[in-house]
Amino acid sequence: MLQKLHIQNYAIINELDIDFSDKLNIITGETGAGKSILMGALSLILGDRADSTVLQQKEKKAVVEGSFKARNNKAIREFLKENDLDTEEDLMIRREIGANGKSRAFINDTPVNLNQLKALSTLLVDLHQQFDTQELSSSYFQQEVLDALAGNAELVIQYQQIFQQYKKTKKDLAELQAEQLAANAALDYNKFLFDELEEAGLKENELEELDAELKLLSNAENVKQELAGICYGLQESEEPIVSQLKSLYQKLHALDQYHTGIADLAKRLQSTQLELTDIAEELEQINNNVHYSAERIQLVNDRISMGYKLQKKHHVTTTGELLALRDELQVKLNEIFNISEAIQLKEKQTAALRLQCDQAAKIISDNRIKTIDPFKGNINHLLAEVGMPNARFMVSVDPLDNLGEFGVDKIEFLFDANKSNRFEPLRKVASGGELSRLMLCIKSLVAKKLQLPTLIFDEIDTGISGEAAKQVGHIMKELSSSHQVISITHQPQIAARANAHYFVYKAIEKDKIVTSIRLLNNEERITTIAQMMSGEKPTAAALQNAREMLGN
Repeated sequence: MLQKLHIQNYAIINELDIDFSDKLNIITGETGAGKSILMGALSLILGDRADSTVLQQKEKKAVVEGSFKARNNKAIREFLKENDLDTEEDLMIRREIGANGKSRAFINDTPVNLNQLKALSTLLVDLHQQFDTQELSSSYFQQEVLDALAGNAELVIQYQQIFQQYKKTKKDLAELQAEQLAANAALDYNKFLFDELEEAGLKENELEELDAELKLLSNAENVKQELAGICYGLQESEEPIVSQLKSLYQKLHALDQYHTGIADLAKRLQSTQLELTDIAEELEQINNNVHYSAERIQLVNDRISMGYKLQKKHHVTTTGELLALRDELQVKLNEIFNISEAIQLKEKQTAALRLQCDQAAKIISDNRIKTIDPFKGNINHLLAEVGMPNARFMVSVDPLDNLGEFGVDKIEFLFDANKSNRFEPLRKVASGGELSRLMLCIKSLVAKKLQLPTLIFDEIDTGISGEAAKQVGHIMKELSSSHQVISITHQPQIAARANAHYFVYKAIEKDKIVTSIRLLNNEERITTIAQMMSGEKPTAAALQNAREMLGN
């Protein structure tokens, strides 16, 4: 609800404040008095662009402030929270325009950009001007109206939750299928590489060990001869080293009693003799196991050759790297098989969610179709009452090619202004005045179903009078029982319905013409409404008629 509007140094407004009622607020005034200037100033805090030409005094900044009450509005609380703004029930929106044309916007004294301001303003104010047809012609608005009347609000939310899951699952499935397609392209080649390495049957460090074995086999005779000579020198020569050490140990051990350090040295000499004995025995075993074998050499050569070919092919240098590559290929092959299983599971999930979407969308669609006839009948009845007896309204619901954000329906509001039975989309055939009255009729029907923001109608009653104007006033009055309504009008029948009647006028201040506004008391309202009916000097009959209108 718009509680207060403050305007300073804007166009021909020096400074003014308006405190609004929470019911029906009517603004009247002669043509050129500045009613459109008020709307222009209000548009600034709703996010419209501005420049320095609006400044009355070029050396001072223009300021427009709106104070709003936003009690129990979940959408507004969520907006403030998402944008790190103070979540208060009272909102102060301010727009400043400097002499250089630059503007700044604030929400509760926190600077914001125009996009943020526009996003919040749509939750606070619904400004409908005579030639403003964008909202009424939008598919989203038409769908929202039909769903409000059909009681689909919760069903649509539930559908959208399922639909988002369905879209995500469908996207995941497409990604898995693309991944499988790419993997399949390399599947045969990777399997060939894996099979080649698997058939090779390499063991850890095998090629390195075979290299060492080949060197030994290739020098078997020389190695055997050298080993035999060493063993002979240690144990079998005329004076074997092992025997000499044993004899020396015995001699040294006999001297233990003469020097305390000799015992340790004797033990060390004995350990050396025992160690050489073990070495000689192990050398002898090695010597016995070294045999020249042409067959083994050929076998090892073939094995090494196979291993080296694989290393060269895969640009590696060790057996370990070949084994790591084999394991990596195994993982890739397993992943391909796992993708197939994942795809099957994701296909089942996608199909299940699609079925849920279809079922939910059908319920929503059925509710919409049931609502069309009573909706159409009510609108056509109201159109006749607001001065459009020849106009006809229709709702078209056609199936979409696929699931959409709001179901499977393409909703279009159609209009025939002259009983021609040629219904066309609103944006193509309805005039500004017709659209304005149609919008009023629609909003009067959905007001009890939707949490509408402050409704502002700027001269939407142009071209009507008499009973039609009276009915427009009646509709606005009904709307204001649950919503704040602000309307600029030239019709006395509408003005008489006001809870608060404001009069815009021009005055002279310091040799300058400025726009001002005041809240009328009851007697002033009688005079103003009478003037709206009969001119500047109302007749006694007009004054009496005005009293009767206010009394009713």
